[in-house]
Amino acid sequence: MAHSNDVWVFIEQRDGEAAEVGYELVSKGRKLADAMGGAVRVVAMGEGIEPVVREAFRYGADEATIVDHPALKHYRTEPYSRLFAKLVNERKPRVVLFGATVIGRDLAPRVASNVRCGLTADCTDLQIQDVKYLGKEYERLLLQIRPAFGGNIIATIITPETETQMATVREGVMELSPLETPNEAKIEKIEYEPDPIDEVVKIIERRREPSKVNLKGAQIIVAGGYGLGTKANFNLVRELASVLGGEVAGSRAAVDAGFVPPERQVGQTGVTVRPKLYIAVGISGAIQHRAGMQDANKIVAINSDPEAPIFEVAHYGIVGDATEVIPRLIETYKHKLK
Repeated sequence: MAHSNDVWVFIEQRDGEAAEVGYELVSKGRKLADAMGGAVRVVAMGEGIEPVVREAFRYGADEATIVDHPALKHYRTEPYSRLFAKLVNERKPRVVLFGATVIGRDLAPRVASNVRCGLTADCTDLQIQDVKYLGKEYERLLLQIRPAFGGNIIATIITPETETQMATVREGVMELSPLETPNEAKIEKIEYEPDPIDEVVKIIERRREPSKVNLKGAQIIVAGGYGLGTKANFNLVRELASVLGGEVAGSRAAVDAGFVPPERQVGQTGVTVRPKLYIAVGISGAIQHRAGMQDANKIVAINSDPEAPIFEVAHYGIVGDATEVIPRLIETYKHKLK
């Protein structure tokens, strides 16, 4: 039986391959559970999923609960949400975390609605803290931190009146931290009990196209913003990335302007990255964008506005016109890299 201070993490899988965000949340869940004196339990559903769950013990899981059955091989809303909500209602974990993926965003609100608890989407940080709110003292609340009001403020959201607190987090936001010594795998298997409602939706055909862009794994990223002005100027970003052997990325404004495709967007509503080198060109540095790149090892910012917020997180700043600065950088790198 789970403790009231347990942290649960949903491990999402497709065809036996886990979404890495699940393991990232196990790493974060380990820290949250330690702050509450609780345990980390991973929950997974599917067919032949034990290897996926065993991997979670490398990142700090204490226990696992799986429902393994052919009927659960592919994600379907009704059986997954029904089974997960039943477990949460019975055992009442303190915190439940989901990846903010297509599946996580479908599952999490349905479970939260059934359990009647709070749910915060797209958190950029999670902390455990005692809170005094409206004259009452609350112990070990989950602080659910995320940008709000168009990124103009950082909101800290709490759900003090419910026993269970839930949040979704985007892939790459939490750091993947393997343990030096993995925990012993303790796996509980629960029997799948079918329900007629599970068959309301049937999968007729599945088509998946793997992403051709891997910003998360890139060591060097050159990102452009709306400040470049035109699509032609944005080509300078592509040239610089090509010379450095890096990936091209963009801010939300650059994506909206059609300078770069959506799958290359970095930020709160895009991808979170941690490259060795991140070069931000013509990006003002709104909080949504900084949330997706501020943990890069080295950040170089190029902007004509010396007051641009991007310089607050940059290790090196260049104030100047990108159309003049980048060609010089390209020529210099070409010379140095020969």
